[in-house]
Amino acid sequence: QVQFVESGGGLVQPGGSLRLSCAASGRIFIIYDMGWYRQAPGKQRELVATITRGDSTRYADSVKGRFTISRDNAKNTVYLQMNSLKPEDTAVYYCSADVATERESQRYWGQGTQVTVSS
Repeated sequence: QVQFVESGGGLVQPGGSLRLSCAASGRIFIIYDMGWYRQAPGKQRELVATITRGDSTRYADSVKGRFTISRDNAKNTVYLQMNSLKPEDTAVYYCSADVATERESQRYWGQGTQVTVSS
C-alpha cells in the first residue's frame, strides 16, 4: 500500500552535485525515521544518512560535510543533496523509512536510483 519512489540519479562528473528525492505515496498515517542507503557493486548496502521526524541527522563518515539529508513532512518526501561527488560515491541509492499506516507499522524501501560519478 505504501510506495517510495526515488528520483534525481544519473551521471555526474567528479566534484559535481546531485539532489535525490524520494516521495512516499499511499495511505500514510505518519513517517518516523527516514534514511538513505547505497550499495556499490560487490559491497553490502551501507548507511549514508538518516533523519528523524524532528530533523536530527546522522551521516556516514565518508559523506560528512558533502551530503545533506532533509525532509518535507507535508510532502512525505526525503531529499539527499550530494555535493563534491567522488567516484567512490557511485552506487545505487535507496531511500527507506519507518511508516505507520492505519493497518501496520514497518520499514519500507524504495526501488533505488543509480548514481554514477565519472569523468
